[in-house]
Amino acid sequence: MRHILLWMARNRWLKEHLPRLPFARRAVRRFMPGETVDEALAAAEPFRSHGIGLLFTRLGENLANLGEAQEVADHYHALIDEIATRGLDGEISVKLTQLGLDLDPDATFSHALSLSEHAARTGGTFWIDMEGSAYTEATVAMYERLKAEQPNIGLCLQAYLRRTPDDIQRLLPLNPAIRLVKGAYDEHAAVAFRKRSEVDGAYQSLAVLMLPKAAAGELRLGLGTHDLELVDRIAAYGASAGHPKTCFEVQMLYGIRARDQIRLVQDGYRVRDLISYGEAWYAWYLRRLAERPANVAFALRQLFG
Repeated sequence: MRHILLWMARNRWLKEHLPRLPFARRAVRRFMPGETVDEALAAAEPFRSHGIGLLFTRLGENLANLGEAQEVADHYHALIDEIATRGLDGEISVKLTQLGLDLDPDATFSHALSLSEHAARTGGTFWIDMEGSAYTEATVAMYERLKAEQPNIGLCLQAYLRRTPDDIQRLLPLNPAIRLVKGAYDEHAAVAFRKRSEVDGAYQSLAVLMLPKAAAGELRLGLGTHDLELVDRIAAYGASAGHPKTCFEVQMLYGIRARDQIRLVQDGYRVRDLISYGEAWYAWYLRRLAERPANVAFALRQLFG
């Protein structure tokens, strides 16, 4: 099922036709409040009273021309200002291919640096999303280049990639901000762990590796996972080593484990909710379905609803 869904995510014909179907548009509402930035900002308001931070991302990747990259950058600049105006504890997360990485890495660097400087002026962090393994090295190298110019930049790393332990060691001297996720692309076994037990083990090992740096204030650590048992194990290890649970942040997607997010805050964790929006939701949504069978059951209920 996972491989079928990830194949569907890459299929151009399905990408063009499936999003037009009413059931697909209903189903995607589980994971995103809407396609517009106004809908995303409206959905963010209830989190304020619970002390849950926010992370906004406009869906999209692999642009066709640099003019689109400029439009994306302008959109995020306006969003940074709106977050500040509303007084939200909100940050932005962007794929580098949204800013033209496939077309002109130097132009991408300029856009990303400008956005990170803007975010810094409002007290926020500019996050870089990670894409498929074909982009990993270019993304890590771009992060290193940007970090040399601006400190408030974060990077998403994928635990299932076999190279990630080396990437973390490579980045630790930079006092980085790292969001650790399991990984949602269909990668070859030579590149990534494919069994759930292996991915979970890699995730826990990498989180434990980073905890001492996070506790010392030398690394900002976000655990991007909905696996609460995994979070509990990492927190228990941290406690045994004298590291408080506040040394990391639990980051979850909008619409998933909403009650658990509130409970985690009440239990003393720091929590941030990722709100995605935009018209380019098809491939992203299929990857979300591939992560958990329960997500597929939800989508089928919309189909026969």
